[in-house]
Amino acid sequence: MSGPTWYHAARAWVGGQVATDVLIEVHEGRFASVTTGATARPDAATLPGLVLPGLANAHSHAFHRALRGRTHAGRGSFWTWRELMYDVAGTLDPDTYFALAKAVYAEMALAGITCVGEFHYLHHAPGGTRYAEPNAMGEALIAAAAEAGIRITLLDALYLSSAVDGAPLEGVQLRFGDGDVDGWAERVSALRADGHARIGAAVHSVRAVPASALATLPKPAGPLHVHLSEQRAENEQCLAVHGCTPTELLRRHGLLGTSTTAVHATHLTDGDIAALADGDTGATGACFCPTTERDLADGIGPARRLADAGVPLSLGSDSQAVIDMFEEARGLEMDERLATEQRGHSTPAELVAAAANHTALGWTDAGAIAVGNRADLVAVSLDTVRTAGVDPTGAVFAATAADVTHVVVDGRPVVTGGRHTGFDVAAALRNAIAAVLP
Repeated sequence: MSGPTWYHAARAWVGGQVATDVLIEVHEGRFASVTTGATARPDAATLPGLVLPGLANAHSHAFHRALRGRTHAGRGSFWTWRELMYDVAGTLDPDTYFALAKAVYAEMALAGITCVGEFHYLHHAPGGTRYAEPNAMGEALIAAAAEAGIRITLLDALYLSSAVDGAPLEGVQLRFGDGDVDGWAERVSALRADGHARIGAAVHSVRAVPASALATLPKPAGPLHVHLSEQRAENEQCLAVHGCTPTELLRRHGLLGTSTTAVHATHLTDGDIAALADGDTGATGACFCPTTERDLADGIGPARRLADAGVPLSLGSDSQAVIDMFEEARGLEMDERLATEQRGHSTPAELVAAAANHTALGWTDAGAIAVGNRADLVAVSLDTVRTAGVDPTGAVFAATAADVTHVVVDGRPVVTGGRHTGFDVAAALRNAIAAVLP
């Protein structure tokens, strides 16, 4: 058994604030001791700048990374963008998906992300035919995260219909479906996770899962995520078919509570906010993806009102318009400023907590530099043109993913000196994207 590893940080985010001269002991992948105001040991590795806990990307669609910079010709909406996304979804197979996801997850590691929640619905071969191994695509994602050096919660999504009224799947969507709830549950039950992975579940949306299926959905043992009220059209269709909002539909079927995270939660009524705050087992979480929500012109959700109601917030990169949790955290505040014409909605501590919210992904032992937690550390330079002279407490308002210099995941260095320890990430991205573009 190997001995402990020591790190020293001039500044580190401990207990919700910036502490100085922090000596960190890591043993068997966990924090064994965290001492502030301490003198550095001779054998301690120095982590420069500001050291943060590992960041959690609570909502990702890895293959959307191939679309970055390719969807901005002319006007349009989420629905026109979706057609371009479907074009890419139609080209992937387990091998190309592994290569692309490995590169994308490594890009996340470079950005300080130590755990990703992959909202996975691309299950089958074109036409909906099952692969010989029915979970080949999901297993490719789990393996990709291991190669990239980060943890993953695979949120395997139930996807049965193409509209709120239960219209059947068609075209590329046939790859997403399992026929019925039982078919989905049987396939998911065969997924296996090792130490870096956990299996969760997802209801894609009320568009993709009819009410009859919601009524028979088995309660998952792990986290459950759902796209919720991302577009006004979804709300309008749900009201027309079911006479209620998507949030109310989920509530009626007992799907709100502490294990559930509502992704986007953009167009909510007062009643929706109350329902999310008071689910069957407590408050439902809400995951905001500001860079995607602005990229797709979806709107600005009521983040502050949800937080004030007791709803835990998390953040995600979603469509990978960018992969930068600092930008997502800033977006939570800045978008709220645009919507309200007022400043100061979230403190730096609240934004860091949202960016490091691993609990939404089922990892309750991560997201804080504290004894017993998984040893995830992210060093952010305070000497770049963006961060020089910045008060470390407010670095979340200035830093970007490009300012991350070192990343440790479960006690293992994954990024050193701003470079991934495993492979050339930019080259891997170029090659993987070229292989899947239609």
